Amino acid sequence: MAHFAEIDLNNRVIRIVVACNQDIANNGGEQSEQAAEHFKTVCPLLENGVKWVQTSYNSNFRKQYAGIGSTFDSIKDKFIAIQTHPSWSLDDNDDWQAPVAYPTVITYGDNVYYFISWDEIGQRWIGKDRQKNEFIWIPSSLSWVSTGN
Repeated sequence: MAHFAEIDLNNRVIRIVVACNQDIANNGGEQSEQAAEHFKTVCPLLENGVKWVQTSYNSNFRKQYAGIGSTFDSIKDKFIAIQTHPSWSLDDNDDWQAPVAYPTVITYGDNVYYFISWDEIGQRWIGKDRQKNEFIWIPSSLSWVSTGN
């Protein structure tokens, strides 16, 4: 199955739909403008939609599968994921990166994984163990420190 992302005037993805592979093959083929134009006759654009762009469910082309709210960069011909946190910035590969690198130690005890999340207010990584004890990642020592919670 082929997938198409509908793009609005701001290059935001507003919906994703599935198309018939044979229909795409008969009208210009994978990733072609002809297939995208033909798809408008099969699935009309919404009121605020301006065009269809094919996306790859397996991320085989255009960097990654489009998501609602993600952006299509027509110059780079790829989809850019939604910025998950205001402090994060795009790297050279157009991936969002936190201002503090992701922890290199992700397990404790007998290789039990921490539940790791980003704390936007504190600009740090928080890890929780299975008992919900909270830890802060300290990049300079490459270790976790208990918060006492």
